[in-house]
Amino acid sequence: MGAAGRDYHDFLTVFEDREDAEVVAFTRAPGQNLGELGGVDRRFPSALAGEGYPEGIPIEPEERLAELVETHDVDQVVFSYSDVSHEHVMHAASRAMAAGADFRIVGPDAMMLEASVPVLAVDAVRTGCGKSQAAGAFADALADRGHAVRLIREPMPYGDLVENRVQRFASHADLDAAGVTIEEREEYEQHVDAGHVVFAGVDYEAVLDAAEAEADVIVWDGGNNELPFVRPDLHVVLADPLRAGDETSYHPGETNLRRADCVLLNKENTADAVAPVVENVREVNPDADIRHADSVVSVPDPDRIDGARVLAVEDGPTLTHGDATRGAAAAAAETYGAAARVDPTDAAVGSIAEALAEYDHLDGVLPAMGYSDEQIRDLEATIAGVDCDLVLAGTPHDLARQVDVDVPVVDVGYDIDLHEGSFDDLLDRYDDRLGL
Repeated sequence: MGAAGRDYHDFLTVFEDREDAEVVAFTRAPGQNLGELGGVDRRFPSALAGEGYPEGIPIEPEERLAELVETHDVDQVVFSYSDVSHEHVMHAASRAMAAGADFRIVGPDAMMLEASVPVLAVDAVRTGCGKSQAAGAFADALADRGHAVRLIREPMPYGDLVENRVQRFASHADLDAAGVTIEEREEYEQHVDAGHVVFAGVDYEAVLDAAEAEADVIVWDGGNNELPFVRPDLHVVLADPLRAGDETSYHPGETNLRRADCVLLNKENTADAVAPVVENVREVNPDADIRHADSVVSVPDPDRIDGARVLAVEDGPTLTHGDATRGAAAAAAETYGAAARVDPTDAAVGSIAEALAEYDHLDGVLPAMGYSDEQIRDLEATIAGVDCDLVLAGTPHDLARQVDVDVPVVDVGYDIDLHEGSFDDLLDRYDDRLGL
């Protein structure tokens, strides 16, 4: 049971070459958008699945789980995706067991790869905590020390899986050539703009080999709240006081929290509930080094926002499955004196209108969703239909490169500001662990 990421990794590391096991299907999570190739007949290709699967492996909708268990006489269902509540996981377990199968979650020792260079992993308890900003800050600090740093990002393989077996992004031209989705750009582009090379893909043993060939240290930038695919020498995990309690109620975020060497509480400048999060961290991981930080927004020309009517476009996953009501663009609107944030609901079209209806917790903001060319066109049409003075783009990619609208687009940056010391100071604290 997956969502086009951890499920493929679990297969390739745990099941691919086993003579005593046959994987009969992958299921895709409800609402999972697999991009242009997202039809129900999509398959995990034989070129990746190996000699035991000459026809590949079908990828089926998750609602067919019970039917698949019965049809294929399935012995075991493996849960392999992230950022879902503990209750969600046990509902999945109940469905599998009611159909007659065992239920399993693959643990870290079975799926983590071993690297030949030091690995600093940055993960989170939920999506949208700011882990990519932290990963980028660590990469900057390591590069400033003269290290050859390569980032490895958790997969988002929405296109051709064989072609995307190993992906390397060092420039905007690389991103354009790969035809990556807006969601992928939100994760890769910020690192590329900072001068770092990012690796991702489908086959993470091959991804790791490619990164190790260029690096003397690897920074793992996790996706959602997923576990690292590569065993870390230092594991930093972010928590979000704006969603207090989620750190111990989501899978596999709680596992990350319990395994963390350092827990970084971000966004404290806008949170009211820091103490309960500290208490939860101390309860499940009393030895963790707890650090505190603010998420600080910035724009190139604040005067353009003062008194303007703005549309706030935010990082897509943070608002959707991350359950956040708003993000950096809304924060910038308040910080720099916007006259109003215009609600995009009435202007929304197509898949964007459907998304706003599904995620009705949103506070008058627009998620930057673009998993396919059609959805990007819907996003563009929605933005064009909003009566506003400017668009605040709180997504970590260049929105203006993806949509063509008449209204000006102002990029909102956001960085992690540690309360004590710097990311370079944190590296000093863990020099021995990283062997640098």
